[in-house]
Amino acid sequence: MGLHHRRAPWSVRVAAPVLLALVVLVAWWILARSGGIPRTLLPAPGSVVERLAGDLSQGRMVTPTLVTLWEAALGCLLAAAVALPIAYLIAHNHVAEAALSPYLAASQAIPAVALAPLLVLWVGYGTLPVVLLCSVMVFFPVVLSTVLGLRSIDRDVIDAARVDGAGRTQLARWLEWPLALPATLTGLRNGFTLSITGAVVGELVMGGSGLGQRLAVQSQSNDTVGLFATLVVLSVLAIVIYLTMSGVEWLADPLASRPHWRALFRIEKEKQL
Repeated sequence: MGLHHRRAPWSVRVAAPVLLALVVLVAWWILARSGGIPRTLLPAPGSVVERLAGDLSQGRMVTPTLVTLWEAALGCLLAAAVALPIAYLIAHNHVAEAALSPYLAASQAIPAVALAPLLVLWVGYGTLPVVLLCSVMVFFPVVLSTVLGLRSIDRDVIDAARVDGAGRTQLARWLEWPLALPATLTGLRNGFTLSITGAVVGELVMGGSGLGQRLAVQSQSNDTVGLFATLVVLSVLAIVIYLTMSGVEWLADPLASRPHWRALFRIEKEKQL
């Protein structure tokens, strides 16, 4: 059985975040206009929009954004390649779960800022340590979500397939991974967003040419307007990733919800070949 929950209508899912954004912008504008906070600490929204428009029109924001996105995507792919087999092992082997779970939990107590200098010592500067840092941040959410998805599958379906003669490989290919796909994609959606944070933190500590390095330069020069403009780009990037992955989840949902007899039929057909 896949993981399903009742979603709000599309009108609510679009209107609610837009309304919240408008409330935040109005509050920001009021605080900036009140004069109680210096412009060096809280610039006006208009100044940030003007700076952002200038950076985009002159191409100063495009390359850093693509670099950060590339690092985050590579980190996410690396994390998925390692996390999915481990999640499958944990879901099916109690000894592996008992051995690995404490260390997986302990790994989340290590701050990314503390891990970044170690990665520099181990692999040097460049893209690789940033990608590794991103993968560390993505790894845990993907493992947890995938284990939950695999363990939520209806055991009657698995037992019926086994009675029909399905082996471990057939079960994994035709039943377990398709039915656990929504949970896995949820972990990847959350992890991909975290990987953006990992890329920024990595660039702040280890250097680079992405948005994190841009934030470091702007912070050193007390460029508050530039900082806000870069943070807006990061926020938009995270939202786009979230919506994209949500769309992938929506497209993949029929695969997890397909009638189980189709999977059983494919298993039987594979046995006859």
